[in-house]
Amino acid sequence: MNILLLGSGGREHALAWKLAQSRLLAADGDKFFASPGNPGIAEHAECVALDIGDHKAVAAFCAENAIGLVVVGPEAPLVDGLADSLRSDGIAVFGPSKAAAQLEGSKGFTKDLCERANIPTAGYVRTPSLDQALAALDRFAAPYVLKADGLAAGKGVVIAETREAAEEALTDMFGGAFGEAGAEVVIEEFLTGEEASFFALTDGTAILPFGSAQDHKRVGEGDTGPNTGGMGAYSPAPVLSEELQARAMREIIEPTVATMRAEGMPYSGVLYAGLMLTECGPQLIEYNCRFGDPECQVLMSRLESDLGEIMLACAKGRLAECEARFADETALTVVMAAKGYPSTPEKGGAIDLDSAEANGAKVFHAGTALKEGKLVANGGRVLNVTARGANVTEAQAAAYAAVDAIAFPSGFYRRDIGWREVAREGEQESPA
Repeated sequence: MNILLLGSGGREHALAWKLAQSRLLAADGDKFFASPGNPGIAEHAECVALDIGDHKAVAAFCAENAIGLVVVGPEAPLVDGLADSLRSDGIAVFGPSKAAAQLEGSKGFTKDLCERANIPTAGYVRTPSLDQALAALDRFAAPYVLKADGLAAGKGVVIAETREAAEEALTDMFGGAFGEAGAEVVIEEFLTGEEASFFALTDGTAILPFGSAQDHKRVGEGDTGPNTGGMGAYSPAPVLSEELQARAMREIIEPTVATMRAEGMPYSGVLYAGLMLTECGPQLIEYNCRFGDPECQVLMSRLESDLGEIMLACAKGRLAECEARFADETALTVVMAAKGYPSTPEKGGAIDLDSAEANGAKVFHAGTALKEGKLVANGGRVLNVTARGANVTEAQAAAYAAVDAIAFPSGFYRRDIGWREVAREGEQESPA
């Protein structure tokens, strides 16, 4: 079967690496394409230039190359309705429809759905104007959680510690700080607890749990500084116990899938639930309609099942036939970013990977390019250095050993990915 993967980041490199191992691509003549791809993805797929915003051009490429499955990596094409356009031409797609992708495309849509389906989540108010937003602050206590309603590349959330800071942030949001994404703002109650990510695949009816992870959004060590798209992650997340995962399935994932189906917008693809583990149990922070980045990298590092077969079954409504097997080991990834990230990253910095993968680690390319045959930085988050171990402590040590083997003078990274779980594992090993 011929497969087309859309995207160019670390998430897509991880998907390409795993899809390249699929039995779907085992026959002579099977072709694997990616667009636009990156130098890492090019090791597994033929990278082609496509305007993903031109749905007819993508469909034409699929027809010309007998594509049997399209895997959409990033959220923007899904929110734009690319999956609908391809499905209308009879092409199997892994990813939700435009209507279903509103779960990520609109924070307000998701909060309203939670209210209708009685899904546990923080109290909230949707505000379409600055005046209404400022008035709505009276309903909440500090710290204030402010979210741009639309897509903002993972950076549209502000936690304001004071009323003054909240008013300033709201003024910026409605003033265009997040573009059209901030045309409406959701103000939420601040939840206390530990965050974790839970993943499930669904074809609109069947649901397949697909692992857990914890990531680090803040740019600085000790989880300080501005939010980013993610500076590292590990999987599984021990804090999300089997009991809590079962509860998240029962109280959050299952009613979401059932409600979407009942309301005429069945969800097909991956549901990425950001959870807050509160004293009252897991509560939904937000949904994403694609794999997390860098959570995808650690999930793919542990996945033992055939990713291509699972995705195809999901696209064709046969997910009930599948199972997802993961290695018992922990996988941990460290993001190496370009200096200046998340504001203005420095592009063009030279990168030498050399022996980084010598001891079993895997380096996923997130924002790289080739310039005169040399690998250089071409984005904010540049590399995802990923390794496995018996627990978080061992996986962390293996990942940082690989990081230390990389020459990237214009880059930086956190040295404490997984720090909470490493501390907990240390306490468990300490004598009473």
